[in-house]
Amino acid sequence: QVQLVESGGGLVQAGGSLKLSCAASGSIFSINAMGWYRQAPGNERELVAAIRSGGSTNYADSVKGRFSISRDNAKNTVYLQMNSLKPEDTAVYYCNADIAELRGGTIHYYEYWGQGTQVTVSS
Repeated sequence: QVQLVESGGGLVQAGGSLKLSCAASGSIFSINAMGWYRQAPGNERELVAAIRSGGSTNYADSVKGRFSISRDNAKNTVYLQMNSLKPEDTAVYYCNADIAELRGGTIHYYEYWGQGTQVTVSS
């Protein structure tokens, strides 16, 4: 089993910054893509940013130039640096990872989600 544990959410004023972290632990063989999603009340969950094992990234148009995703493969951890935060960034942020596990001599791929961390940006 694998767990994703997020940290770093909180309350910040508009224009401020926060850094989210998500650490994966458990029976990990390798990690492919890792990413951050968010869900505001009444809205569907949406992709914020993703980073692949090779380091390539993609971002939602709404956060380009303000957010930066990175990962530390040695620590199985992904980060989301959020700058110039806006009230519309307020949401629960979820970590997501595509993880390969070795079970019974065979590699299996699973998608995991973190428990979510609240980010609130006041105007």
